Amino acid sequence: MLGHRGIPVQLPCSDDAAGLAVYAQCIVDAAQTSTADPVIVAHSFGGFSAALAASRLPTRLLVYASAMIPVPGERGADWFEHTGWQAASEDFGELFYSDIPSRASMSVFERRQSDSPGSEPWPLHEPPAAPTRAVIFADDRFFPPTFMRRVIADRLGTEPDIVPGGHMAMISHPEELAAHLVSYL
Repeated sequence: MLGHRGIPVQLPCSDDAAGLAVYAQCIVDAAQTSTADPVIVAHSFGGFSAALAASRLPTRLLVYASAMIPVPGERGADWFEHTGWQAASEDFGELFYSDIPSRASMSVFERRQSDSPGSEPWPLHEPPAAPTRAVIFADDRFFPPTFMRRVIADRLGTEPDIVPGGHMAMISHPEELAAHLVSYL
């Protein structure tokens, strides 16, 4: 999009034997199909594996897009308590897909997520050295903007950029998100 090639990464989400190292290796393998240093864009829980992948290969930029930002030794399962996250609703479908017109069509994106990667401590002793940016979504009900601004300030020491959309803005507002990501280059 916009003169750049996106490489979607299929993670073995339902494989209970696959942890963060396997997830990160999937990202590294996908990035190595390109000749340029990648821009790695992490969404939601993807922040844990994307940051690990960015430590393993030359990375032009790491972007946390409404993503969980890990600290050394932190487990994904503990991130919610450590950051003070509270669900705005018990309906996670509503939180994730709030700005998608037909939630019924979202079932194509849903798949079982193993607990394995979320139960592992994040193995790095410091954040990756890659240049890093953060984007939050204006109408995100899962990771609301006020909450994410605080997390990003605490964990990255920076102010995030904001783009339209809910937690799945890459589906509801792909052009706006893509244009914003390209503006970093």
